[in-house]
Amino acid sequence: MCVSRISHILAKAWNVVSLCRYAHVPVWVSSRWKHTNSQQYTAVIFDMGGVLIPSLATLTAEWELKNNLQPGWIWKTILSGESHVAWDRCMLGELTFEEFVLVISKEKQTSNIIKPYLEAMTRQMDYQIPAMREAIQCIRAEGLKTAVLTNNFWFKHQSFLPVEKVDFDVVIESCREGIRKPNPEIYKRCLERLKVQPTESIYLDDFGQNLKPAAQLGMITIKVGDITTAIQKLESLLRFPLHGYVHGTQTVHKHMDIPTDRLKEYLQTTLGLSSAEPLTLRQFSHGQSNPTYHIRSGDRQLVLRKKPPGKLLQSAHAVEREYRVMKALRSMGVPVPKVLAICEDPSILGTSFYLMEYCQGRIFKDPTLPGLSAHQRTEIYSAMNHVLCRIHQVDVHAAGLEDYGKHGNYIERQVHTWTKQYRASETHNIPTMEQIIKWLPENLPTHEKTTIVHGDFRLDNLVFHPDKPEVLAILDWELSTLGDPISDVALSCLAHYLPPDFPILKGLNNCDLTELGIPSDLEYLTMYCDKMGINPVKNWNFYMAFSFFRVTAILQGVYKRSLQGQASSTKAETAGKLVESTAELSWMFAIREGFRKFKSIPTRNPNPPVRKYSTWNRQRSSATNFLSTLSLNNHSKHLISVPKGHLIISSEGLSPRVQELYHQLTMFMDKHIYPLERELTDHQRDENRWTPNPKMEKLKTEAKAKGLWNLFLPLKTDPEIKYGAGLTNLEYAHLCEVMGRSLHAPEAFNCSAPDTGNMEILLKYGTEAQKEQWLLPLLEGKIRSCFAMTEPQVASSDATNIEASIVEEGDSYILNGHKWWTSGAMDPRCKLCVFMGKTNPQAHRHRQQSMILVSMDTPGIKVVRPLSVYGMEDPPGGHGELLFENVRVSKENILLGPGQGFEIAQGRLGPGRIHHCMRLIGYADRALQLMKERVKTRVAFGRPLAEQGTIMADIANSRIEIEQARLLVLKAAQLMDTVSDKEAASEISMIKLVAPNMALHVIDRAIQAFGAAGLSGDYPLAQFFGWARALRLADGPDEVHRAVIAKLELKR
Repeated sequence: MCVSRISHILAKAWNVVSLCRYAHVPVWVSSRWKHTNSQQYTAVIFDMGGVLIPSLATLTAEWELKNNLQPGWIWKTILSGESHVAWDRCMLGELTFEEFVLVISKEKQTSNIIKPYLEAMTRQMDYQIPAMREAIQCIRAEGLKTAVLTNNFWFKHQSFLPVEKVDFDVVIESCREGIRKPNPEIYKRCLERLKVQPTESIYLDDFGQNLKPAAQLGMITIKVGDITTAIQKLESLLRFPLHGYVHGTQTVHKHMDIPTDRLKEYLQTTLGLSSAEPLTLRQFSHGQSNPTYHIRSGDRQLVLRKKPPGKLLQSAHAVEREYRVMKALRSMGVPVPKVLAICEDPSILGTSFYLMEYCQGRIFKDPTLPGLSAHQRTEIYSAMNHVLCRIHQVDVHAAGLEDYGKHGNYIERQVHTWTKQYRASETHNIPTMEQIIKWLPENLPTHEKTTIVHGDFRLDNLVFHPDKPEVLAILDWELSTLGDPISDVALSCLAHYLPPDFPILKGLNNCDLTELGIPSDLEYLTMYCDKMGINPVKNWNFYMAFSFFRVTAILQGVYKRSLQGQASSTKAETAGKLVESTAELSWMFAIREGFRKFKSIPTRNPNPPVRKYSTWNRQRSSATNFLSTLSLNNHSKHLISVPKGHLIISSEGLSPRVQELYHQLTMFMDKHIYPLERELTDHQRDENRWTPNPKMEKLKTEAKAKGLWNLFLPLKTDPEIKYGAGLTNLEYAHLCEVMGRSLHAPEAFNCSAPDTGNMEILLKYGTEAQKEQWLLPLLEGKIRSCFAMTEPQVASSDATNIEASIVEEGDSYILNGHKWWTSGAMDPRCKLCVFMGKTNPQAHRHRQQSMILVSMDTPGIKVVRPLSVYGMEDPPGGHGELLFENVRVSKENILLGPGQGFEIAQGRLGPGRIHHCMRLIGYADRALQLMKERVKTRVAFGRPLAEQGTIMADIANSRIEIEQARLLVLKAAQLMDTVSDKEAASEISMIKLVAPNMALHVIDRAIQAFGAAGLSGDYPLAQFFGWARALRLADGPDEVHRAVIAKLELKR
């Protein structure tokens, strides 16, 4: 068989044609690329084999030659008979690679050759082509999306994907999708998930048959034979270079372009660079003020920093001062880049500039330091603190910087300077900024020390050693002068009060700093004071107010320059939307400083009253809502509510903001929850099962950091969005279904019962003191809770049967009762019990009951035993049997008032039933998914199970029942959002009746398809079934709900 024919067969097998010859792309000399904002393309999509990783074809040819086989023999053998069918199934995810190898092994005559070959190929292809990796990095640096679209297989319990996943926004694999190229549907899915149009995308593949459907859809296609040629074609389309990538850089912006010829001549004259070496120039994307460029000439790497073009504010962008202070500090042993030359001749590049050596190392733009351990994070922040002390300890006279600024009254002069700068760039009136401008001069520090101050000391202005917690260089000295060193400390703590999605500087707010190993702002300040040997700073709030005032002035300047086309950052326009928010935060610190002076609050507690558990907030009236204001300014178009009466039946119909939450939640489930399910389940069977699982706690930290926290609180209950995510019941229902696909997921997002119901009643009925004591710790995930209502001696489905007593005695209530199925009571973190009992047995039957908050460490509470559901104990929370014997509780702990227990119980059930029902739909949908995967890979009586008539009927019935139940639950959620819970009572009862029964049917069919495996702990089906059955009793048995529905129906 000829080589071309073998290549064609091989391409069918894995869509690869020829070996990619990948040399480093040559540096461009004569032509230069300029960044343009009018690019036609927004996404580039890559095939994997022969594009991102080496081509299988030539590797196969080399193997055949090495083993004295005829060219093409291997794949001719694989793609014949039963093996051909098995390979197709492998590409569709119906067989794993290992199972495919087993099929091949049955052919005894060839297995001793084919099997070693397949194993060798997976090893030899397990790396990414460097030139293409660099091209992708360049593409992403320009803000374009990237994706992998590949025919692939399952290998060693995961898909065979030897590429860096962080390089791609979307990964589409045939084994996950159940369809393969060249089916047009798989291309459409990729485009949909990228959220781009076909004409906005470029697709690269090495197999012509796979390029045809892409071209027919309207995508621009590139056939990859030689990697170098393919990259050059891609460059010609994108109009920017795909080589010479330097982390943190991008192509030079058109309005920031500089004359290369004059620069090259200057470098030759001043630094002696060779004229023979080509020059490449890229612009650093980081930084908002002075344009900064990376220069490469041969092996030499330099950084050029210059004043921006155009009319500038007086005394701003003084690169000459930067050059002077860096040169002086380096001589004093402070780690700064080595400066090489300064040019003040505007005829060279249009404005003054200086050159310094490029310092390679780590720059942390994300203050949470992802990828590092807690101990490593502590070391990084300690090193940051240490190097700041080194700056402030420099003897200004010995450094020759005694005239670098004025001595004394630094803050006063800074307030005056930044007020003047703000006025010069003011575009509209900001009332809060006017208040700050008036307040700051009236509250200046009485004592100031004078040292060198950096003026913009932040984590992302430091270059760290690649491996050690050591600062190699401090960057960006534009704002340096002589001044008050505490201002630098405050500036370095700005991130503590900014949200993680702050566009200009990522923040730490909402993060568990203790878990991360990052010092709080007070701990950081204390560390600094100890190292400097100074007393604690009492007026810390003033310095924070001043710091955010200055940030506001800077953002206003950046914004105005963006309007004039002068700002160096692509994010500059965003700055204008943030000015009011930072001014508001500055004013908040000013208020706190005023309170400190009047001793209304503790002097050592400068933390602003920002609720860490809040995810979204629509208030704009006070600084305490700062984080939410930022999100609104960034995403206001996403917060448009769905009109009343509009039923959203799929995630695609959600608002863009909620769609993003849905997407993030789905990704979190895929990346973190599903891979950990087995370990989490095993822990629940371990002897330490009643101890919280550290891996679950880590999941919580990660979920909280991503804003996937407290999503359950309905907008109707929390209209100001002080506590939750601002989602309607209908919106949350879609997210809740995703969580329901794993039994462990709800807890990871702080959305699990009984805490959700308890938090909601605290929010709806609790006093401010009760909220402060119990609601806030629950929202932050610091404690857990339980709900004590059901009793073993009576039919607790009728709440009026409750016998537990709540008897008034002086300033207290005395509680006595026997409770069971008290979910969550076994958890060592359970600190609160919501107890239901009778305060007045003689009152009307619905006014006899009350609810009261009981601390679990109150004397008289005895945990009798944990109860199990079909043998499942559900640790560490469990379901406890409890005795309350003369438990004394303060009267202040009563909820809403005596006799309101039945009303509260009914109010607690509405949203909770939506949660249960949507999670049940998640159970069912996951069970059906597992069933489909199972029946595609199992053969009985000579046919795959998927082709058996009874199995097909079960699959069809399951899908029908899931869709029916989902629509009913979504309708109930929509009614709860648009009318009262009372008016939605019939639908609420319907879903509580329908969802568990539907789930039981679907899960039972899945178990039957799995056979004995379905009963085991190897799959979640048995647990799904057990909890679905339990939910036919929890929150009321089926019979009660049928009675409610019938009564309401008869009244119509």
